[in-house]
Amino acid sequence: MERLTVGELAKRSEVNSQTIRYYERQGLLPKPPRLESGYRAFPAESVERIRFIKQAQELGFSLKEIKELLALQVNPHSTGADVRKLAQAKVADIETKIKTLNSMKKALTQLTATCKGNGSAGECQCLKKISLQRVK
Repeated sequence: MERLTVGELAKRSEVNSQTIRYYERQGLLPKPPRLESGYRAFPAESVERIRFIKQAQELGFSLKEIKELLALQVNPHSTGADVRKLAQAKVADIETKIKTLNSMKKALTQLTATCKGNGSAGECQCLKKISLQRVK
């Protein structure tokens, strides 16, 4: 079985070695055994695990959620329905964030529409209205 040092793993996974150390501390990567030289010897499958973590992050999953996904992957009692449930929860979370961002955008658009951009910042209508503005 091929073993990789942290540097080799970082290179193959296209992340830096600090990322690997961080994933280890977060429990996303199992602690590998050490070689006689003291170097950690990661199994080659760690490359795919790190790629999975990075892709899941790009999809919006938090490290806590990714840890749950990884746990489902190795649990013989988990099902595709369990994974689907987590993915659906993430979709709902994203939809809530989109709604909030759209409300923020609308409020800021209205706020900046009232600003002429002249005069001192202390007299700026945008700054005065921010304290009165409510995002809905």
